Amino acid sequence: MNRIEIPPGKKVFFASDNHLGAPNQTLSLPREKKFVKWLEAIENEAAAIFLLGDLFDFWFEYKTVVPKGFTRTLGALARLADSGVPVYYFVGNHDLWMHGYFQEELGIPVYHKPQVFELGGKTFFIGHGDGLGPGDKGFKRMKKVFTNPVAKWFFRWLHPDIGVRLGHYFSVKNRMISGDDDVRFLGEENEWLVQYAKRKLEQQHYDYFVFGHRHLPLEIPLSDSSTYYNTGDWISHFTYGSFDGDTFSLDTLKP
Repeated sequence: MNRIEIPPGKKVFFASDNHLGAPNQTLSLPREKKFVKWLEAIENEAAAIFLLGDLFDFWFEYKTVVPKGFTRTLGALARLADSGVPVYYFVGNHDLWMHGYFQEELGIPVYHKPQVFELGGKTFFIGHGDGLGPGDKGFKRMKKVFTNPVAKWFFRWLHPDIGVRLGHYFSVKNRMISGDDDVRFLGEENEWLVQYAKRKLEQQHYDYFVFGHRHLPLEIPLSDSSTYYNTGDWISHFTYGSFDGDTFSLDTLKP
């Protein structure tokens, strides 16, 4: 289990679902600038930062090429990592195709599956959230195609100008691929990430479950000693989570 101590006056931060590049670079630029300013604002307070996926609306790493753009974000993340702030990245359904760039260029570990962390003595089950639990069958079928080695091999042979443009088109237009076809609260009994967390609790205790993917800021008690949180998004809610060792809170970016 990964363990992180939280010194007095420090916090661990969680954010997800920026979808930078959507619906296009021009319209996503103001959101990117807000995110970068937030990273700068929390730098001195952060014991660690967890980015829970879909930072980009589309990301595909060729062997020698990465998508154009996002310079401000990548630079801010590199500076944080270089300054000693641990940053952890969990891939989402829009950036499944990360294969070393963040690790090699930014010094940021990347996780393709949920992980367990001990933060300030509390146990956290952390992930993006896509494809977990009951339901979401359409996306689960799609994900098998997207992660298939043969499919990725064929896509890699597309010229990046064609491949990235095609990826952006489907990310923006196809709600099944986006995984956000319904961003309304469905009720606790229909929230499949909540049901997934409850099933995990039957096997082992976790103090907190923290996910993204749903684009909704949510706080749902699972038991007297365990809580599910969803971090929302940086499209319409501009919300993030923070944990000071005692209390987890969902916060909204202030102007």
